[in-house]
Amino acid sequence: MKVLSAAVVSILVPALTSALDPLSTSVIIGAAAASWQLLSPGSWLQCSLLKCCNMKDTLDLSVIKTEFERKVFGQHLAIQIILRALTANIHSKQPRKPLVMSFHGWTGTGKSFVSRILAENLYHHNAARKRFVHHFSTVLHFPHLSRVQLYKEQLQNWIRGNVSACPRSLFIFSEMDQMPHGLIDSIMPFLGYHEEIDNVYYGKAIFIFLNNAGGDKITEITLDHWRRMKKREDIPVKELQSLLSNEIFQNRNSGFFQSQLIQKNLIDYFVPFLPLEYNHVRQCVWEELRAQGHSREEDLISEIALEMTDYPSEERLYSSKGCKTVASRVILSI
Repeated sequence: MKVLSAAVVSILVPALTSALDPLSTSVIIGAAAASWQLLSPGSWLQCSLLKCCNMKDTLDLSVIKTEFERKVFGQHLAIQIILRALTANIHSKQPRKPLVMSFHGWTGTGKSFVSRILAENLYHHNAARKRFVHHFSTVLHFPHLSRVQLYKEQLQNWIRGNVSACPRSLFIFSEMDQMPHGLIDSIMPFLGYHEEIDNVYYGKAIFIFLNNAGGDKITEITLDHWRRMKKREDIPVKELQSLLSNEIFQNRNSGFFQSQLIQKNLIDYFVPFLPLEYNHVRQCVWEELRAQGHSREEDLISEIALEMTDYPSEERLYSSKGCKTVASRVILSI
């Protein structure tokens, strides 16, 4: 009861769901008192929370694999790593630690899109997704450097409360390259190898970090591979992950700059999202045309894809924006 009450506070207090703004003591006490009543035996809220959380406690990996293959283009390495990571975590009845993945790559390569696919498949119902899938935007939720200490406390309370309510909670942190240094280390205790912390079990939780930092390094390695006439599919994933880990640890424009999460090996997978080539952008354009209800127009697909393939300036091999602006270009071209 004590754990569930703490969880409901984090769900019921509107201030926490907006931008993690400072909460007054009176609001917290009032919400806590109300939660004790709402979670009494037979309470509709207790039943609703528990059923909602248990609605989809396992991911259908075959469905996710199909969605990746149909909607995510040019990211064989990322898909391979993510599916293996999910398989190991989901098939374990009592994971020893939360699943922690950090997605890296240029904008428009699919980091946010992939995390959305995972969220939709973790909880199919919108109500459950709103309660147990939590998205933190650095620009929105952590905008002031002078308030880092406050953000640390709020972030810990937020994670503790929501995992108490539902062990299979998903936390997505975007714009990690803009996160104040040291802030993300505040959640380190929740990511380690602990059976429980203050009677809360975190092993089923999933943490995903979205980061543009490291994207230039990934592109550099991918381009070098191409110039040596090697296949994109043959890029050694372990070597790339190791280089990526070192790059973001030393990069001041990374939320993981000298982070203890990396020092203590608490990030399970560094997931590289490769730069998109002309053919990948073509696939994005065709998918957008289909989504908007248009027929396949080869000339238009080729025109948009060719315009977006702009890096490096000589070879024009990759799209520096990935598929980020495809939707708007399709709208303007139809």
